[in-house]
Amino acid sequence: MDSFEPDGNGARDGNGAPDSLPPPPPVIPPDFVPTRVEEQEPAKKKVVRVPISRRGLGSRGQRISLLTNHFKVNVTNVEGHFYHYSVSVSYEDGRPVDGKGAGRKVIDRVQETYNAELDGKDFAYDGEKSLFTVGPLPRNKLEFTVVLEDISSNRNNGNASPDAHGSPNGNDRKRLRRPYRSKTFKVEISFAAKIPIQAIANALRGQESENSQEAFRVLDIILRQHAAKQGCLLVRQSFFHNDPKNFADVGGGVLGCRGFHSSFRTTQGGLSLNIDVSTTMIIQPGPVVDFLIANQNVRDPFSIDWAKAKRTLKNLRIKTITSNQEYKITGLSEKLCKEQMFSLKQKNVKDDDGEVQELEITVYDYFVNNRNIDLRYSGDLPCINVGKPKRPTYIPLELCELVSLQRYTKALTNLQRASLVEKSRQKPQERMSVLSNALKLSKYDNEPMLRSCGISISTNFAQVEGRVLPAPRLKFGNGEDFSPRNGRWNFNNKKLVQPTKIERWAVVNFSARCDIRSLVRDLIKCGEMKGILIDQPFDVFEESPQYRRSSPVVRVEKMFDEIQSKLPGAPQFLLCLLPERKNSDLYGPWKRKNLADFGIVTQCMAPMRVNDQYLTNVLLKINAKLGGLNSLLAVEHSPSIPIVSKVPTIILGMDVSHGSPGHSDIPSIAAVVSSRHWPLISRYRAAVRTQSPKVEMIDSLFKKVSDTEDEGIIRELLLDFYTSSGKRKPEQIIIFRDGVSESQFNQVLNVELNQIIEACKFLDEKWSPKFAVIVAQKNHHTKFFQSGSPDNVPPGTVVDNKVCHPRNYDFYLCAHAGMIGTSRPTHYHVLFDEIGFSSDELQELVHSLSYVYQRSTTAISVVAPICYAHLAASQVGSFMKFDDLSETSSSQGGMTSAGPVPVPQLPRLQEKVCNSMFFC
Repeated sequence: MDSFEPDGNGARDGNGAPDSLPPPPPVIPPDFVPTRVEEQEPAKKKVVRVPISRRGLGSRGQRISLLTNHFKVNVTNVEGHFYHYSVSVSYEDGRPVDGKGAGRKVIDRVQETYNAELDGKDFAYDGEKSLFTVGPLPRNKLEFTVVLEDISSNRNNGNASPDAHGSPNGNDRKRLRRPYRSKTFKVEISFAAKIPIQAIANALRGQESENSQEAFRVLDIILRQHAAKQGCLLVRQSFFHNDPKNFADVGGGVLGCRGFHSSFRTTQGGLSLNIDVSTTMIIQPGPVVDFLIANQNVRDPFSIDWAKAKRTLKNLRIKTITSNQEYKITGLSEKLCKEQMFSLKQKNVKDDDGEVQELEITVYDYFVNNRNIDLRYSGDLPCINVGKPKRPTYIPLELCELVSLQRYTKALTNLQRASLVEKSRQKPQERMSVLSNALKLSKYDNEPMLRSCGISISTNFAQVEGRVLPAPRLKFGNGEDFSPRNGRWNFNNKKLVQPTKIERWAVVNFSARCDIRSLVRDLIKCGEMKGILIDQPFDVFEESPQYRRSSPVVRVEKMFDEIQSKLPGAPQFLLCLLPERKNSDLYGPWKRKNLADFGIVTQCMAPMRVNDQYLTNVLLKINAKLGGLNSLLAVEHSPSIPIVSKVPTIILGMDVSHGSPGHSDIPSIAAVVSSRHWPLISRYRAAVRTQSPKVEMIDSLFKKVSDTEDEGIIRELLLDFYTSSGKRKPEQIIIFRDGVSESQFNQVLNVELNQIIEACKFLDEKWSPKFAVIVAQKNHHTKFFQSGSPDNVPPGTVVDNKVCHPRNYDFYLCAHAGMIGTSRPTHYHVLFDEIGFSSDELQELVHSLSYVYQRSTTAISVVAPICYAHLAASQVGSFMKFDDLSETSSSQGGMTSAGPVPVPQLPRLQEKVCNSMFFC
């Protein structure tokens, strides 16, 4: 959805000079936003914040020598320039060519055919509208004509129009006579801009500019083009070869395809090439019928749901086993192959007017009798349609095979995801050898564009120095202290630091098979060992068998009718037993009913393998939800956390979760959690709101609805901090933001931080707390390895040199123990800090916040406030799964002809639970 935010640039022409035109007449436009006027008043000059630069390196912790998957790059030709040209490719009649992949073939042909006219220059072409060269082409505008044979052979072709060679086709056969075998294309190449290669050297000194970003874009385009020429599937900067060795079946006709990510990065150690293993999902290649049987998990082709198959197959590419010709699927035939008629023109039979006669014939008869192709089972199934809506072209199912390397973009099921994780994880040593091979295999030293920039790439993993921070001491019940070993601890023979008492509670069983009496007995016994006193439950509510087949919402309603009729008053807590382990349909409606309608704390469990460890984990969650604390940091208990314990400090964790692929109309959910009960940093509460789909910036931090009212998230959290921390206002606000890329850092600093400051000013004009803003990224490709050891890096490993940014303030921290696969460190970027942390203080605070996650007895890989925000967003998001998200909320871009679409609001949580850690 377009935001009506002013961009703060004022009126300027393309060169950044103020416009010399007279001001427009004062007509108030319908989307007029008064703040525009304020911004142009000199009195209120808008501050534009940019990420701060590094303040020195940390020194605490034990030094450790590491290797990383960055390979040093040398650039010798820094005097040269990249020349940027815009490209337009069209057919002879002027229609633009929009088929993906067609452009690459055409440009390759231009290069072959007109090598001399182009001074023998090499191109870096992005496959669409941009082309780059090192040094200029002979002229600023060039036009060429090329002829290409059959354009649909490469895997990247998209919309090639199918040849109906031997395919029955509706009424119009003209297409067959057009010699499809060759086509003429017109290509225009015109100069657009000039980029100094020197900009790369500047970026390595920390002077980033638009030029340097463009120069890196060119380098990345060279890598993409290099991979495209090897027939790879390209997904952003990841490349996948068509090699069955790299495919792993994850079920449902979907394969995980292993490839590698490859991109240039500026670091303190110079330019490096970051190479990592990468996985994408593809459709199982081979017979279409095998794919459908696997995808729908049915026994044979006659059990396939064809309405579902039609949706799944649309736009996939197939080739026919008779002619090896490639097509794109547009749909299925209305009737079965034996019944689907079409008009076959009979070349040698003319009617009285001299017109070619047409014979009505079925697709089946045509293939079996006219083409002598034996069809074993397709006669009784629909045909694949590869024609246009008005001119269908039908092919029997068993003659169609899916082409390899076609991306599968729908959300994976839990089973598929588990299988993918199982099959794609690699131990550190294995990953290193795979990456070394990927670098050898890619043959970058033969890439002509890289050679003309004088770029050479080292084949050795770069060496970096890390430091291992010591684990913080933890406090348990009975005054016990403990130092976690290898990022882990347990509660064997230990009491929780602040256990709760569970008095009024009941068990609700939605048809899960288990011995409830022994479950309750074990839970009470396990609680007693940990210091939690649990009374006998008031009752066990079993679901009535007559409702088992009802919708989830009805099942939950009926269960609540039963509970209300029997319980004397609202329970303190409900334990809910669900029949399925993961993603039960009942989960969302059940949570919504408890939290939003009744304000009851609830814990769901699927009692499959119940042992002491499982019950302990369940009790940790219950205790946290009911206001207890499982463990504390010793520095939190004595309050001696540097900087944070000295003056009232609130810690915020912010995250936005978006609908899964294929659900583009589901609103995004913004969650912010905040610490409470200062000086503690282990207690949190959450505020959650919906916003327009796919919008990453949180827009409800400050929501002024009148001169005295603000319905935003931040006000709610600040008021809670004030009441829970002995009527103190926070003087320091530390913000951890998840899920934003580097291109969005400026928005976090100038859009989100501004809203937070406004919310503070709205509460009290004179109050100006100090801020620190830190972004956490898990979605990156830097990994660390211990040289000469098969193990992952130890928990607490921090790296803030060599592979970090040349100017900005960032560091990598691996707080957790990687037990399987290769650990992924979290990349923290400190964008803003008025509080004045030293590097060591900040790294230690971030490390400590990885140890306060109440749900587990291990250090986690990213700070707890961010994990909690993520949990809160997904739990409250599950409320909406069963709402009727009708047309009003389906936001294709969030707009309709009537203006912005209202995003459905989440139900507010009841007072009794909104301050709890309900998300735990």
